Amino acid sequence: MDGSVQYDEVVRATQPRLVRLGLMLTGNLHSAEDLVQTVLARAHRRWDRISGLEFPEAYLRTMVVNEFLSWRRILKNRELPLAEPIERPSDEDIGSRQALKDATWQLLTTLPRQQRAVLVLRYYEDLSDAEIAEILGIAVGTVRSNVARALANLRDHLSTEED
Repeated sequence: MDGSVQYDEVVRATQPRLVRLGLMLTGNLHSAEDLVQTVLARAHRRWDRISGLEFPEAYLRTMVVNEFLSWRRILKNRELPLAEPIERPSDEDIGSRQALKDATWQLLTTLPRQQRAVLVLRYYEDLSDAEIAEILGIAVGTVRSNVARALANLRDHLSTEED
């Protein structure tokens, strides 16, 4: 089996999950798709090395998170981070699930990028502190402190809104 076939198989198997991860990180489907496409293009160039890894899918996930955290991508594309997400809750009555999704995303956008990434990896990807630390290249204690700070920030934000 040549590398391009293996690459195609891995992409077909992982792309939907990578896009969902990107969506949770960016809050915008178009940005998530751009993020994943950038990562997959970079991975294709290095596929000989990546295909030899025990878990190339995990490596791709790490690449997505690192690309999200990278300011180079924002500067290269002349994108500016927004204080609020582009997509806003709809005025339509589409159910409490959609409202909860919108409210959750609104809260996540109030966090610094690394804290947001840590929460997404822990609660959306269901990764352990050690796995998150490996992906982000930080200590396990730093993961825990980022989670604690992020949750405290979210609690503070919620209590401010209730006042």
